[in-house]
Amino acid sequence: MKKSLIQLLLSASTCLAMMATSPVLAGDYEGVTIDAKLIGGQQYEGLYALISNWESATGAKVNIVSKKNHFELDREFKSDIAAGTTDWCVGSNHSSFAPQYPSLYTDMSPYNNADQLAGFIPAMIKSSTIGGRLVMLPRAQFDVSVLYYQVSLYEDASNQSAYKAKFGVDLAPPITLNEFKQQAIFFADPPNFYGTQYAGKDEGAAGRFYEMVVANGGAMFNADFTPAFNSDAGRESLQWFVDLYEAGAVPPGTTSYLWDELGAGFASGTIGINLDWPGWSGYFNDPEASKASGNVGITVQPMGSAGIHTGWSGFHGFSVTEDCANKEAAASLVTFLTSEASQIAESAGGSLPTRSSVWDVVVAAADGDEYRTMALNAFKEGAKHAFAVPQTEYWIEATNLIFPELQAAILGDKTVDEALQDASDAVDEMMQENGVY
Repeated sequence: MKKSLIQLLLSASTCLAMMATSPVLAGDYEGVTIDAKLIGGQQYEGLYALISNWESATGAKVNIVSKKNHFELDREFKSDIAAGTTDWCVGSNHSSFAPQYPSLYTDMSPYNNADQLAGFIPAMIKSSTIGGRLVMLPRAQFDVSVLYYQVSLYEDASNQSAYKAKFGVDLAPPITLNEFKQQAIFFADPPNFYGTQYAGKDEGAAGRFYEMVVANGGAMFNADFTPAFNSDAGRESLQWFVDLYEAGAVPPGTTSYLWDELGAGFASGTIGINLDWPGWSGYFNDPEASKASGNVGITVQPMGSAGIHTGWSGFHGFSVTEDCANKEAAASLVTFLTSEASQIAESAGGSLPTRSSVWDVVVAAADGDEYRTMALNAFKEGAKHAFAVPQTEYWIEATNLIFPELQAAILGDKTVDEALQDASDAVDEMMQENGVY
């Protein structure tokens, strides 16, 4: 998207948001301070810059108490629950994390009428409603990873010739996970250049593993939530990570990487192919921030051995705590940050909206912008293959048991079989302790 168009969208969306006549935004909150705990990261700052406009319109102030990634926030939230210190008001939330907090967040239905909610994609509101309570409003951060790649690697004549000679096929962006691994190893020239990278800890690692298990024809859990990933599909999936690490095709620190490190890695120009989220697309092609700018291709994510595309997905949102002293003001802020106008602004950076009407605006704004159109087409196709995490409140707790075992296999401290067995045993014990079965 052209810079002037981005500025136009930001300006227009800010004005629209402040002109909103919703009852939720109409109160006078002079003297009210809303403490917020928000997800941090480069791709979120554009939206947060609009908070000052809400403050000016309402008279309230927003005090950002924490700004961390969701894994760190999750630990902080659980600590707050244990300590009884949940009187802050607004928190970043996520469809993967929300089921864990049955008592932390309030029902926002009383603060949002049907017209206000009608613009959201219905499935998003359904997923935000837990136990009959609307605990989150979705922001413009629908996530499914597609494949980013450096175009020059595929256009290089010597690469084309060498690849054809070695593998007997033409060099093109990978369609399967096996091709992905093959090409990542082919492109790698450590320590100067790496074929790919992946998240190596927390739900980032376990989530990638999960989507590959599905793509390879398996499942993380059975219908009764007994662990199912210690399987042929699980072994194939974990071996994929191990092979890339052992070949030196990923940076040696990859087992400590999460999204910010991965975003910076691809933007550094030293990573060849990369599974990543929509919110990074603008950053990757920004000449002021990314050495990969002007050399970024985007296409649908690859398939596993079962002919299924990877597609682990979810969406971000904001919630209001049950113990907030001024829920109406907090809900006003959340409604503002998830409004149509705010979603237009946030989508200008590359993220995908969760309001149907904003899709039309984003598509129209991309007209004539080859890169943005390519990104939207790739994510539109990628979204067809999206699937959520298993619907259990113990998903994050399970991933916290799984990812250290994945790390152990990647680093060579355990065999793939040992790691999967130990992870399965740990998850089985946790589920039984919590009375799941």
